[in-house]
Amino acid sequence: MSDNVAGALCYFGWFVTAIIFLVLAPYNQSKTVRFHAFQSIFLFAAWIVCSIAITIMHLYLLHPVLWLAMLVLWLYMMYSAFNNKKVKLPVIGDLAEKQA
Repeated sequence: MSDNVAGALCYFGWFVTAIIFLVLAPYNQSKTVRFHAFQSIFLFAAWIVCSIAITIMHLYLLHPVLWLAMLVLWLYMMYSAFNNKKVKLPVIGDLAEKQA
């Protein structure tokens, strides 16, 4: 499997497929796949934090907005990774690049 397909699949299953690609031998050596895997993990963690914050602040009407934004971002990240386009998200991308 090529790096662009593996990178796109890192986003496909949220953090689960990202962890799988970080563990599998030929893919955990690729800097590109590692970057996408870590960015996927950090993106999912940020989404969880935002969801918890919205719940704590009782802003339940923002949940559908968060879900829609996350869906669009998720699809865009998969599309970009598949097309060999490295999209670095603002804070998350820097963290992922350090880990990769």
